[in-house]
Amino acid sequence: MQKNIALPKLSSIIYNTMSKLEKSITAIKNNPKGVRFTDACKIAELLGFHHKGGQGSHRVFGREDETKFLNFQNRDGFIAPYQARQLIEMIDKYEHRKI
Repeated sequence: MQKNIALPKLSSIIYNTMSKLEKSITAIKNNPKGVRFTDACKIAELLGFHHKGGQGSHRVFGREDETKFLNFQNRDGFIAPYQARQLIEMIDKYEHRKI
């Protein structure tokens, strides 16, 4: 007698094999309104950006070959959606070069 075995969906198999970094990038792209400040800072550094300064709740990241800066403000542990969109722009531009 053969038992019916429920197989996981392909999308969940693919998601489970993704690295933590890939999951973070996917989460950022899927929900720019819910990007954690610490995750944004880590991703910026992994993309080759360096902490340039900032005061209080602000952190500014720059990259030698990039004219744009990434400026993140810690708002109760999250960054603003427009800052997340700027980060996504840099992810799309640099993720295959550095990560």
